[in-house]
Amino acid sequence: MPLTRVFLGLGSNIDRERNLGAGLDALADFLLDMTCSPVFESHPVGIKSGPFINLVVSALTNLPLMELDRRLKFIEADNGRYAPDRKGLPLDIDVLLFDDQVGNFDGLILPRAEILKNAFVLWPLSLIAPQRLHPEAGVSFARLWADANIDQKLWPVAFEWRGEPLTPPALLASV
Repeated sequence: MPLTRVFLGLGSNIDRERNLGAGLDALADFLLDMTCSPVFESHPVGIKSGPFINLVVSALTNLPLMELDRRLKFIEADNGRYAPDRKGLPLDIDVLLFDDQVGNFDGLILPRAEILKNAFVLWPLSLIAPQRLHPEAGVSFARLWADANIDQKLWPVAFEWRGEPLTPPALLASV
């Protein structure tokens, strides 16, 4: 299968740094040309819990969409997502974009609606792929972020993966 550009949203509110790092390590085992956005902390949306940290990953994959989604579920499970006694959300990984596909793929709706609804998805996406166009809106992610009127507070946080800082010092200094 040819390589497809995919964008994934990752988040955690339990043992956050460890779980996000483990998720990134697992993704690096089978994704190519992986690039990570800066990491942001935010208050939870839709659930009562402690704050989340989130980021967006851009990568290439040779997997079909449903196989990719299945692997993501296994990574979430390996990090306690589906444990019966879990508290909070150890690791959440969502397919945001799979190339420019639009539609309902066995219950997986693309592009993911959270892109336009949640600042913790749109801001990092606008930083990692500013000129890429939203496949339905036809507008760049940078423009969508600039025009967004999303009532959510989030802020960049320092985060290292494999010894490299994901959040640039200049972004951290802006808060």
